[in-house]
Amino acid sequence: MLKGAYIFLLIYLFVTVIFNESYKIISQNMKSAGALTILVELIAGIFSLLWIPFFEMKFSTDFKVYILLGLAIIFYALQNRLATTSRSGMEASAYSIIKQLSNVFVIIMGFIFLKEELTFQKIIGSILLIGSNIIIFYKKKTWKNNRYLWLGILANLCMGIALFLDVNNSNCFNLALYVSITLLVPAILSFTIERIKIKEIISEWKTNSKSLILLTGISWSFMMISKIRSYQLGEVTKIAPLCSLTVILNVLFAFIFLKNRKSILKKLIASTLIIIGIFIIKQ
Repeated sequence: MLKGAYIFLLIYLFVTVIFNESYKIISQNMKSAGALTILVELIAGIFSLLWIPFFEMKFSTDFKVYILLGLAIIFYALQNRLATTSRSGMEASAYSIIKQLSNVFVIIMGFIFLKEELTFQKIIGSILLIGSNIIIFYKKKTWKNNRYLWLGILANLCMGIALFLDVNNSNCFNLALYVSITLLVPAILSFTIERIKIKEIISEWKTNSKSLILLTGISWSFMMISKIRSYQLGEVTKIAPLCSLTVILNVLFAFIFLKNRKSILKKLIASTLIIIGIFIIKQ
């Protein structure tokens, strides 16, 4: 079982780098953030349905599970939408760093709502996670004027809440179906609430890179399924810290393949602090 967990973890690390980089490119070329978000969610959600036969078919009979799922979907919808705009104004490697703040939010909510013990390790680990973001993003007036940064923080607050509400829920459903629901329903919510027109979604598909849109959607599906499956097969305290390796992988990918040398030293330092911080938190 543990070997299988690490196989899915490797898949997660690989596809997450692809997802971050491809999403960055299409978000820079988008006409409508809402339309693009819905389009990619639909592709990811539909693709996830193809994997249903590979997992046990099961449903929960506990009504509370569905309440938590419904609340989580709302926050996933907010996170997905805010993240699209945030990614359009930030480097993929930088966004992957700020994404780790969701771990801090989960810890805080666990302390407040579940009365979990707030240990010295959790405090130090959280400080390292927050500090890594300050290293990357702090410039005079940057925090005041950079709306992409603040949208990213808000997006990951929503992600933290969704993950908090989502604890153990995936075990109650067919995994592929569960992932599909958490992608397709947010797409429907965004389509309804933002009043996005079908022609806007079609226009996004026609004017943006079709291959990259497909790659982003498919990698999103793989990313979610592989991460949750690795948690199911392995130990959370061992898998979670290793998932943070996506941060440094994104930095290295941008450095090697995209020739992005901007603030490389700060990014490597921040990536190292994140990995150390998460390992400390999970002790």
